[in-house]
Amino acid sequence: MASSPAFITEPSFHAEPADALAQVQRIYQQQIGHLRDAMQRFVAGETPASHVRACYPYARVQIATVARAATQLAYGFVEGPGCYETTLTRPDLFAGYYTEQFRLLRASHGVELEVGLSRQPIPIHFSFAEHDYIEGTLSPERRTLMRDVFDLPDLAAMDDGIANGTWTPSAGEAQPLSLFTAPRVDYSLHRLRHYTGTLPEWFQNFVLFTNYQFYIDEFVRLGHAEMARPDSEYIAFVEPGNVVTRRAGLPPAPGDELGTPPPRLPQMPAYHLVRADNSGITMVNIGVGPANAKTITDHIAVLRPHAWMMLGHCAGLRNSQQLGDYVLAHAYVREDHVLDEELPLWVPIPALAEIQVALQQAVADVTQMPQDQLKRIMRTGTVASTDNRNWELLPDNMPQRRFSQSRAVALDMESATIAANGFRFRVPYGTLLCVSDKPLHGEIKLPGMANHFYRERVDQHLRIGMRAIDILRAGGVQRLHSRKLRSFAEVAFQ
Repeated sequence: MASSPAFITEPSFHAEPADALAQVQRIYQQQIGHLRDAMQRFVAGETPASHVRACYPYARVQIATVARAATQLAYGFVEGPGCYETTLTRPDLFAGYYTEQFRLLRASHGVELEVGLSRQPIPIHFSFAEHDYIEGTLSPERRTLMRDVFDLPDLAAMDDGIANGTWTPSAGEAQPLSLFTAPRVDYSLHRLRHYTGTLPEWFQNFVLFTNYQFYIDEFVRLGHAEMARPDSEYIAFVEPGNVVTRRAGLPPAPGDELGTPPPRLPQMPAYHLVRADNSGITMVNIGVGPANAKTITDHIAVLRPHAWMMLGHCAGLRNSQQLGDYVLAHAYVREDHVLDEELPLWVPIPALAEIQVALQQAVADVTQMPQDQLKRIMRTGTVASTDNRNWELLPDNMPQRRFSQSRAVALDMESATIAANGFRFRVPYGTLLCVSDKPLHGEIKLPGMANHFYRERVDQHLRIGMRAIDILRAGGVQRLHSRKLRSFAEVAFQ
């Protein structure tokens, strides 16, 4: 028998989204409290007489008809009759998101929201509070004993079958409401801390990725400049180690004092320019290569951002291009290979009109060039992404031939991965690259040229990305979540 908290296990039914969220919070806090209390006693040397277990809350709706309210949104409804449910976690972090998804379900179908206690165990590692490091105080023998006393992460409960479109329900099993189960979300929240050096709470709904530290240096400079302005629309700037700088005139918030610069930067450091409504800008240096690009987008996707975009450098493949020219990707050649199993190569990755228009307008706004002259510095075309940094050295010029046949105008190692994972996880995506070399035409990066190029272009390129986010935010985030990203039988949650 497992030791579980005494709790009313009968489900409750709610007409108000706020009431449903409150019940989710009550269940979650009670379950997490049970685990934390048991773990503290275990660390103190007490061994429970039986296995200790707590479970995630769930949300469920029963739909009896194909009829539903008309909506212009691409989410917020289910396709037909049946039972739909999902497990939920961290209702503190996702309070606004859950409330909005509940509201949309009510508006679309008019049914009550059922909230209850699932049978999905909460792994003990996912119960620790942010600054709890109690497992590190255990002896090797006690750490081994944990496996007998507590539930550990179960990878079978964390796969991406729902997002990949490969999941099929067993007989009598409910259909999913969300792309991600609660354990999958918790897993990614913990990975984000590890890879980026910042709490998931700081991530904003618009994310910029880059493959060069130069962009991060400029983003840090701009972030601190915003914090010096008492009238800035941003309220905080957060750096790795959860080091928080508040806007001039704002007092520190509880917990700000806990931030500490790390002794070394994490693998993919994140920086956050925070707005009160979470619609600010997060920027992540993913480094070089598609593996990092896939890893970080796998985890950021559980936060359900409104958009992510790649700002980085690329090789220009056309002789007519100049160093410093921009490339707005409208198609991708995927030779990155990291997503071939999850997203077959025959799946097209479409350009999203709202992102494309915003990026093009941002280039015009920042460079002050009229629309009819933008082709002088920006080319729209296909971007190829490869996992082979030295593709130029392969025999017989086969990569060059493929890139020519695809009509590619630029090549990098990350953009197709970020776009493909955006498509896979229903996160709007875009790419604006800057030509930093032309290897097919004898213009390779040399130290002096590179330093001059970076000084000249990084600031402008970053400002273009930030301006594009301003345009997208002002246009309404609901417009971003295109039906292009939704499948035939789609989950209701955004």
